[in-house]
Amino acid sequence: MGRRPKQPNDSLDALMREAGMSRKGLAARVVKLGERRGLELRYNHSSVARWVRGETPRQPTPDLIAEVLSNSLARSITAADIGMKERKKSDSGAALRLTLHPAESAHRLAALAHDDLEHRRALVEAGFDLAAYSSAALRWLLAPRTALLDAQGSRAIGMADVEDIREATRAFRVLDNQMGGGRIQSTVVDYLRGNLIPLLHDARCKEDVRRELFSAAAEVAQLAGWQAYDLEQQGVAQRYLVQALSMARHAGDDGLGGEILAAMSHQAIWVSQPTHAIDLAHAAQEAANRADLPVLKTEGLVMEAHAHALLGDAGACSRALRRASVAFEKNSAETPAWLGYFDEAYLSARIAHTFRALGQGHTAVQYAKQSLIMDKRYVRGRAFNVALLAASYAIQGDVEQACVTGREAIDRAAPLMSARVVTYIRNLLVDLSDYDDVAECRDLREYAKTRLPALRPHASLR
Repeated sequence: MGRRPKQPNDSLDALMREAGMSRKGLAARVVKLGERRGLELRYNHSSVARWVRGETPRQPTPDLIAEVLSNSLARSITAADIGMKERKKSDSGAALRLTLHPAESAHRLAALAHDDLEHRRALVEAGFDLAAYSSAALRWLLAPRTALLDAQGSRAIGMADVEDIREATRAFRVLDNQMGGGRIQSTVVDYLRGNLIPLLHDARCKEDVRRELFSAAAEVAQLAGWQAYDLEQQGVAQRYLVQALSMARHAGDDGLGGEILAAMSHQAIWVSQPTHAIDLAHAAQEAANRADLPVLKTEGLVMEAHAHALLGDAGACSRALRRASVAFEKNSAETPAWLGYFDEAYLSARIAHTFRALGQGHTAVQYAKQSLIMDKRYVRGRAFNVALLAASYAIQGDVEQACVTGREAIDRAAPLMSARVVTYIRNLLVDLSDYDDVAECRDLREYAKTRLPALRPHASLR
């Protein structure tokens, strides 16, 4: 029996005629709207002809077509109105909002982990949302705290069960630092969905244990977000970090909340949003004050300094760095485990980034060298810092040292599954692009392509 022919899409055809829109015009508008959403679409008049004949493109294209026609006709048009299936509803957008209710937070985190493990297209293709972090941070700071009562579920747990979760998280962090976020991100999300979220829904415990459970969940969600960030899945990372912040809020854990806010600031810097990064850094500092954690305040201040540097405000940058130095000197040995990475080497790396952003290569080199006096367990961190030193040499004009150090950075990056490390190398090559007449620079560029497939022509980090 032959294949049943597709039915013509008369609904789409009629709406296009009502809008006075040609096939070529619709295709161009859909492609342009997709670009604004971070999508690379390739449609033309032939594509639209196929849609009119009854072909349905994959999501999110039907929603984009409906939005284009809505804008043109000045009324709401849905995917169903154009004869195409409605998009299956997802909670991925809801995960960008910080909720005040523990049960709703658990539901949103569960939906997010499910969509992540299923590689839902709407989630995977989600870009960085400028408003999401500001809204979450403001609500975290100002909204009244919700009382967390005893949990009345069917699974009895105690502090020992929470400690087991924290022990697993520590092990995940070690692997993340040694191999990069891509190696175990799905393992962490699977653990979150299969082992931890069921307890958030169905634990039976006293209020103090329940708070610690939410705090432990915040740590795991933050780690999942940080790993997504390391893979440059910015929209996925945002959602995990917002939900981690929500969990920390339910736990009443100001310190962990501040650490998550600092991570948000870090990501905002990475995606070139320094103004947002400053706001988030201020929120992290407020959280540090509440928790009486000077080292956390130091972190917030160096993030603020870096963002000021990106804006070219050397004065504000200098003031933030001086305050960071004062705060770091007040640090005590009693630091939470999740903040243990923030030592003198890490601080030096952040300061080196700041001076690199200011174009002060000599000072950046000094701090980048200090950052390499670091714990050897941080394999990915050392790759970052060696690449940072090479880039600092490059902006200083020391091309020979930049190439020698850059080769080491490439060797350290090669075994890792970290898109951010690759971006460090890519940025180094950009810094050296003015010296392409130098043989060492040309050799370094070819060596990078040999060792890092993502740098080869037509390669993609997605």
